[in-house]
Amino acid sequence: MGLYIALGVIVLLILVAIGIYNSLIRKRNRVDEAWSDIEVQMKRRYDLIPNVVETVKGYAAHERGVFENVTKARSAAMGATTPEEHARAENMLTNTLKSLFAVAEAYPDLKANANFLDLQRELADTENKIQAARRFFNGVVLEFNNGIQVFPTNIFAGMLGFSKREFFDLEEEQAKQPVQVKF
Repeated sequence: MGLYIALGVIVLLILVAIGIYNSLIRKRNRVDEAWSDIEVQMKRRYDLIPNVVETVKGYAAHERGVFENVTKARSAAMGATTPEEHARAENMLTNTLKSLFAVAEAYPDLKANANFLDLQRELADTENKIQAARRFFNGVVLEFNNGIQVFPTNIFAGMLGFSKREFFDLEEEQAKQPVQVKF
């Protein structure tokens, strides 16, 4: 009888371990999927930026420094490999895009240009999608991190090599400040 109880406990522990492992795998895959969604939207953004730059260049040829900064920021963002590097590079890119649109505001003909307006709308839509993807990513990272840190899952997570994931955070203080519009 004692052998059956011991065998039952062992089988139960194995089933619990399998359940925990499968749960952690599902959560890790959700994190990876969420990161992929961010990358898709950033790729869309990277594809739009050269079109916006070229459109603005046609009207503001003497604003060369702004274009160079946007191009450098885009390249840095495309070359980032970790969520932390992406966060830093994306913040820099966002700030340079703000300066590009400030230049565009100085050219009334450009503001009325249909191509520019379409590109600006597309870029704004992409920014909104990136923000939504970041929020979703941070939500599933929170769920994953909670999953690997609570008892008894934390015991199995450590043994199975699961480790905490980083959130997609804003690091620059300037990026955390609200945009000020002055007329």
